[in-house]
Amino acid sequence: MTSLTILGSTGSIGRSALDVARLHKERFSVKALAAGHFSDLLREQIEEFQPELAAVNDVKGAGEVKKLFPKLEVLAGPEGVAALGETGDIVLLSVVGVAGLEPALRAVRNGKRLAIATKEALVSGGEILMAEAARHGAEVIPVDSEHSAIFQCLAANGRRAPEEIGNLIITASGGPFRGKSAAFLESVTPEQALRHPVWKMGPKISVDSATMMNKGLEVIEASRLFGVPYDRIKVLVHPQSIVHSLVEFRDGAQLAQLSLPDMRLAIQYAFTYPERLPSPLGSLDLSAVGRLEFFPPDLENFPSLKLAFRALREGGVAPAVLNGANEKAVADFLEGRISFADIPRAVERKLDKAPAVPDPSLEDILAADRFAREPA
Repeated sequence: MTSLTILGSTGSIGRSALDVARLHKERFSVKALAAGHFSDLLREQIEEFQPELAAVNDVKGAGEVKKLFPKLEVLAGPEGVAALGETGDIVLLSVVGVAGLEPALRAVRNGKRLAIATKEALVSGGEILMAEAARHGAEVIPVDSEHSAIFQCLAANGRRAPEEIGNLIITASGGPFRGKSAAFLESVTPEQALRHPVWKMGPKISVDSATMMNKGLEVIEASRLFGVPYDRIKVLVHPQSIVHSLVEFRDGAQLAQLSLPDMRLAIQYAFTYPERLPSPLGSLDLSAVGRLEFFPPDLENFPSLKLAFRALREGGVAPAVLNGANEKAVADFLEGRISFADIPRAVERKLDKAPAVPDPSLEDILAADRFAREPA
């Protein structure tokens, strides 16, 4: 049995991961679960999967879990969630925000396989995380559908040196506002931004998809994960979300990974790599899909993507500032303090004031994150 630790078990990625564990009970046991708050869903997950440990970021919520499950070892607060990064054979990380960096570091320093869905940990501290993984012989396997696609294409090519890669081509659905004008985007409401046409996701990532910052963060992630510089990473808008990404090699050949848009496939692959197990999704029928379309991204009306390329090009703490400022701006938008179009404006102001730190330490990154969250 392979033991799983699911950090962010009540979110969409965590629920999908538990679906995979449920489907393959003969292969996987659930060692630990972590969530931000106590909920009926967390209670149901504990009852079903019987983990040895649980952690709740909210201290009061941790107390509720302990009352319900007195024999369960329950940890509380950010430190408790981070400590679970040291447990299980595989750690699935789907904690929102830069808070995911500490449990990610704990996982790789303990030689775990890290199945990572938390963009912000790779964006802010990806260079440190990947260096630590290499130092401790830990595997970092992406769970984002786009990065899983790239990982699978590279695996199909024998995982050769990055020098053989011509370009990484990341696809984007275009979000709910593809083709909309700048005037329309000024008046977008949180309710509209949360309605993604393809994927069911949490509020923060749904807004990021609507601004295309999600794709910008994925560009930075791809650079960190695969050792490819910014000028060899491209973005294509692909509304059908069937081609999840492509790798173009230096001889001009392109490999693509295609599948139905369901996160369980990427999660299962991260759990079983290099083996493949049967999936609940069934086969992709391209004749039923009928048409696959690709368009260049609109960088004028969706400047967040352009800002992400800028942060990656500048390096240092710029990606951490981009990420932190975006998290703060998205929260402000969802709470009605700023408009949808103000999100990239706030991020750009913070990037303009970002300190130059060419080789940042973890302390530098966390300081840059704090700076980014101050009002812009």
